[in-house]
Amino acid sequence: MEVTAKMVKDLREMTGAGMMDCKKALAATEGDMDKAIEFLREKGLAAAEKKAGRIAAEGMVDSNVSADGKVAAIVEVNSETDFVAKNEKFRDFVAAVAAQAAKSSANDMDTFFAEQWALDTSKTVKEELSSMIAVIGENMNIRRFERIVAEEGFVMSYIHGGGRIGILVEVASTVNNAEVQDAAKNVAMQIAAMSPKYVDQSEISADFIAHEKDILKAQIMNDEANAKKPENIIEKMLEGRLSKELKEFCLVDQVYVKDGDLSVGKYLESVSKQVGAPVAIKRFVRFETGEGLEKKTENFAEEVARQMGN
Repeated sequence: MEVTAKMVKDLREMTGAGMMDCKKALAATEGDMDKAIEFLREKGLAAAEKKAGRIAAEGMVDSNVSADGKVAAIVEVNSETDFVAKNEKFRDFVAAVAAQAAKSSANDMDTFFAEQWALDTSKTVKEELSSMIAVIGENMNIRRFERIVAEEGFVMSYIHGGGRIGILVEVASTVNNAEVQDAAKNVAMQIAAMSPKYVDQSEISADFIAHEKDILKAQIMNDEANAKKPENIIEKMLEGRLSKELKEFCLVDQVYVKDGDLSVGKYLESVSKQVGAPVAIKRFVRFETGEGLEKKTENFAEEVARQMGN
């Protein structure tokens, strides 16, 4: 069967694959559209293996929150370049991954990858990822996800910088009105900006505090001016520095960015008085795209010369 331009166009629209790949698929399958789609899927799995060695450290974070605000998930999906991270197909895929994670019962990435893809149950999540790698033409990875189910109250989501940073905040409150929603968003923005590690000091382990005290004491004693000071003075200096550090680590102790006269905890107390019921932060999740990943840098001119040489 002769492969027509319209057939190539239709297959490209159905799969998102490149024009030449679509033409080759139709030629190889004698114009059978279903077989051509399967051909491209198989090729996509092979392409994924070829691209798997490339570092995927760009990408985006996205979230999905149920209509009642009780269930939410946040995901990070990585790509090789920031350019692809802005691609509409990539962003649609990340949104679909977030929706999948919100309904998932998986507790780890291997289990999540093995799940049926909700939008096409003939594939697993891993297979859909491989298909997207073939369509987009870059290595990609679903790096991590986290799911929150609010026992009391609701979950607030905040995505900053077009997906560079994503926040989920579980708010514990019997009130869920506009004032509480605004407060939850303000706290989510605080977390995005100030990157706390804990909600409050009750979450910090004794081992962590002891380790930090050792470091701070070493810093103090490295200053010759402190070497002759009495032990009780050194101890007061140590406690002061530790207290300051822990306040930076703990959300409720941080200076509230919208009002420097308040801590986040005091701000939440004021909201609680305003709505007539306690408003507290139970937990939060903060994902930042590419954090902890090595980013591959290459000289563009050298890359072009290398490709021309090949």
